[in-house]
Amino acid sequence: MANNEQPLRQAVQFLKLPCLPHEIVDQEMRRLQKMRIKGEIGDTVLFVTHPEIVTIGPRARKEGVEIPSSYASAPVDRGGSITWHGEGQIICYPIIEWKKAGEENVAVVIRKLEEWIISALESLGVNGRRDERMQGVWVGDNKVASIGLSFLHWTSRHGFTINYDTPLGRVEELSGCGLGQAITTSLSALGYEIGENDLHAALFSSISSIDRDASEMEHVADLASWMNNS
Repeated sequence: MANNEQPLRQAVQFLKLPCLPHEIVDQEMRRLQKMRIKGEIGDTVLFVTHPEIVTIGPRARKEGVEIPSSYASAPVDRGGSITWHGEGQIICYPIIEWKKAGEENVAVVIRKLEEWIISALESLGVNGRRDERMQGVWVGDNKVASIGLSFLHWTSRHGFTINYDTPLGRVEELSGCGLGQAITTSLSALGYEIGENDLHAALFSSISSIDRDASEMEHVADLASWMNNS
């Protein structure tokens, strides 16, 4: 391959998936992570939504955080506490090798992802920020984006969520990380009318915030088939 083609070969591939159960995507993420480590695929970002479920990280399990019985839940191996998933939320799972200069620890990667989200929101007219209370992205006094990662050979799995139009009360009822109820909410609850496609496009366009380039966004109905053909 010619040298002038190298940046395209290293660019991030975006895959837009349909709404899929968390357990299915979790299994396929593990396979993608191993494929990335072996060099069988390049850096890949998944956009997906899940039917309603609350994922519970190791810290929440250790602290005995209780999930209301009206929510389905599942344990996960990412950082962070509890995260709601469901309608009106985008999920971004970056299967990325973090070995560029300066990417020497998890805190740096978290800050890069926060900056990516903040840049995407800014392009949509939303002033996002960090908050010392908890990693993620906040708008005013409310948290709208959560981040939790898992690494193998410095390649990430899991990722982040952005709540844009979640059913009123479903996110707000949950209390994790000592934040209390009603701290985590959605952009629509804060008065912003932003859709799923808007956020996907904004994240795609602002990938340079994490020192990467984007190649293309592909709609994929069957991720397992896509992996088998890669």
